[in-house]
Amino acid sequence: MQKISPCLWFDGSAEEAVNFYVETFRNARITEIMRHTESSPGPAGSVLAVLFELEGEDFMALNGGAEFKFTPAISMFIKCDTQDEIDHYWDKLRDGGQTISCGWLTDRFGVTWQIAPRRLLKMLQDPDPVKADRTMKAMMGMIKLDLPALDRAYNGE
Repeated sequence: MQKISPCLWFDGSAEEAVNFYVETFRNARITEIMRHTESSPGPAGSVLAVLFELEGEDFMALNGGAEFKFTPAISMFIKCDTQDEIDHYWDKLRDGGQTISCGWLTDRFGVTWQIAPRRLLKMLQDPDPVKADRTMKAMMGMIKLDLPALDRAYNGE
């Protein structure tokens, strides 16, 4: 078990959000559902928190109330190996959400995701500044990232 895990704060939709994420990710599961007791702030028996795994990473979804909201200042970064993988996560997570730019979107629960090719960071940090700049320019013009187009920009094609 990892020592540090993200806790996502929801206003009553933790279980619904986790079910959505478990359906979206190929390697995902709910590991535990914690329920309110008579002494906790929510109605006894209702969902307090859901512990779950996405691609081997542990998360907690907490029904914490309306006090706090998600912002893009914290996002989940999905490293993809193929365009098909990018398309899968983009299409699923965008359903009911909003696209931003450069591979970023906010899902219908307010969580922001970056869906990017695993090799993009290496391309953007290439020692050849011309390759890195071409890649950055191409990426900045995209909403959903297009791996073949990024490869063409990187290679100067």
